[in-house]
Amino acid sequence: MQQESGRRSNRERSEETRDRLIEAARRLFVEKSYAETGTPEIAREAGVTRGALYHHFADKQALLAAVVEREASTVADEIEHHTVVSSSATSALIEGGHAYLKAMTAPGRTRLLLLDGPAVLGRSGMDEIDSRHGNRTLREGLQAAIEARQIRDLPLDALTGLLGAAFDRAALAIDAGADAESYRRVLAGLIEGLSPAP
Repeated sequence: MQQESGRRSNRERSEETRDRLIEAARRLFVEKSYAETGTPEIAREAGVTRGALYHHFADKQALLAAVVEREASTVADEIEHHTVVSSSATSALIEGGHAYLKAMTAPGRTRLLLLDGPAVLGRSGMDEIDSRHGNRTLREGLQAAIEARQIRDLPLDALTGLLGAAFDRAALAIDAGADAESYRRVLAGLIEGLSPAP
């Protein structure tokens, strides 16, 4: 029984170290940028050895992937939290879009998810992460709206990709100082424009 407890304790310590590394890397990637941050600096910031860093992550790119995955998961959680009690599938899509734009205002998140992530992990790497998180929530929302006949029955992959790209472009513009309300209104209009013809 004691051995079992010791193993759990080791696992917990390992998870804690991994979490500290992800948090330290996020801080430094946001403060300095991915390119300007080295693994020795991340290890120091996390209060661990470089050996511990490489025990958990093969390299700096793998660490960025973990940071991006956590950020994307947080955004998806925010979207799901804000669309639970929507009155219709279309309003859930609109509210989910607003939640996405709001979640993307967390300092550094737009750069991590929309600039550094794609540049370092490649489009296919980001698509994999997106398919588990943000694009998954969008796809599910679009599917629900199609099944409820609240939007037209369009090819789901293409619709998810194009609408997701519009939301990402809006997040980048807002991060650069554009008027958030204008983008929210236009994106809501795009979704409403998908309604089937009467």
